[in-house]
Amino acid sequence: MDESIGQVVLLLAVAMIVAIGARQIKLPYTVGLVVVGAALTLSHTDFGPHLTHDLIYDLILPPLLFEAALSIPWRELRRDGPPILALSTLGTAAAAAAVATGMTSLLGWPLASALVYGSLIAATDPVAIIAMFKDNKIHGRMRLLVEAESLMNDGAAAVLFAVTLGWALAGGGEQLGLETLGTLARIVLGGIGVGAACGAAAILLAGRASEHLVEAALTTIAAFSSFLLAEHLHVSGVLATVTAGLMMGNLGLLSAEDKSYLTRKGREFVVSFWEYAAFVANSVVFLLIGIDVAGAPFESYGPKLIAGAILIGLIGRALTVYPISSAFLRSRWAVTFPEQHVLWWGGLRGALGLALALSLPPTLPMRDEIMVATFAVVGFSIVIQGLTMPLLLRRLGFLEEANGGHH
Repeated sequence: MDESIGQVVLLLAVAMIVAIGARQIKLPYTVGLVVVGAALTLSHTDFGPHLTHDLIYDLILPPLLFEAALSIPWRELRRDGPPILALSTLGTAAAAAAVATGMTSLLGWPLASALVYGSLIAATDPVAIIAMFKDNKIHGRMRLLVEAESLMNDGAAAVLFAVTLGWALAGGGEQLGLETLGTLARIVLGGIGVGAACGAAAILLAGRASEHLVEAALTTIAAFSSFLLAEHLHVSGVLATVTAGLMMGNLGLLSAEDKSYLTRKGREFVVSFWEYAAFVANSVVFLLIGIDVAGAPFESYGPKLIAGAILIGLIGRALTVYPISSAFLRSRWAVTFPEQHVLWWGGLRGALGLALALSLPPTLPMRDEIMVATFAVVGFSIVIQGLTMPLLLRRLGFLEEANGGHH
């Protein structure tokens, strides 16, 4: 036990040194963490902990999802609901199908394995992008589109993964029919129901408390209990935590003070507390991603798999964003072409995709190839896409707007 606490403290210490250094040289913090993690592995320094499905699911995802959901105003979500919903549901299915088609036709993968991989790699993780938006003071619709689409998309991808994995393990027969639709509905509605129940219970209790520390503790219980309870009931933990976060944020932090269930001190403290929790979770996960990506056995599988997975992933994302966004161009929900470019290149892959890949049973055909392809795509998207994103934003004029028309 002492050893594992020591390892966590050491990881945090390294992450904080990287945070200070990254700020000095104006490098995105998350990119710096991945690069330093990779360097540690290549220098054969063993830090001990490695990414596991349980670590990401039980400790990392709940604070990240909850913190992001807390700050999304329901009013804005409703205003841009149609494109966000279309991108995160139809888009996730389209991305999974496009990637699966690419993996079967270009790399010769069996359909069942390709579908499982397609659904897990469809989960985008804009943590790096959102952190950069905050650094560059980008607010408004662009940030809402990226953040909300990704939150909903994570839920959709996790649900799709559960269904395709079940289908693949059952032998990949032709039984993708009504039974599958029933499973899909149960996972989605069950997740939302668990999240709403946990959020409502925490709100009722917090309304009776006047102590800011108790209020913050209740939000913590809601974030983790919604996720763990939903997973225990085999429904969507991602959707449960996002639902609880949206409820507690809109009825507490974002509502008028006289209508909020939180005290004034509680509101301020809860915002700071969750910023800190998400920051620590991010710091640990990105450092561990760097450590594990550098340790992945890429050389055993050759450049064809790695380059193919990265290229197919980018094409799959493009086939999602551009056609679906274009369908809204003549409506009041129009997503402009600059916004579409940011949604495409900003569709980074991260913790959720890795957690799903790490949960694959050894009996699944091509499991090792799926793991290596996932690590390759995650590493590429965080480092290359993460580093080039500020250039794209500047080129498209988003940074000038954020800085009041001058840079």
